[in-house]
Amino acid sequence: MKKKDIPQDDGALNKITREICYAVDESGNYTTALSTGWEVKARALDIAWEDIKERIEQARLKVLNKEASPLLFFLEWRLMDIGILSQYTGLWKWQIKRHLRPSVFDKLPEKILKRYAEAFNITLEELKTMQVNEG
Repeated sequence: MKKKDIPQDDGALNKITREICYAVDESGNYTTALSTGWEVKARALDIAWEDIKERIEQARLKVLNKEASPLLFFLEWRLMDIGILSQYTGLWKWQIKRHLRPSVFDKLPEKILKRYAEAFNITLEELKTMQVNEG
């Protein structure tokens, strides 16, 4: 691709970041240039974000239906898995899996709940209520 032909389409990330692309300059030499994105990639990202939003909503409904603890919601909301949460909290994976049960979560000591809140970068109240205020 020639340097002048590098796509500069609007996308979800174009105001946040640029992507380095390799291209051929006027002299025929390979060089790098920045691109704000291209339409196909932007559409793929939009589809991925729609999927993530759906997973978050499903997790929220499971918590409201007492099928899971708020940990499930925040795992999805923060794009984490149990392994990552284990590393952030210092808890074993099996403990986190157990804490995903509402009956177990409701009995957790505040010390453990604070570790979870810190890992998700939320308050203790937000952890318990799923009322998140990102400002």
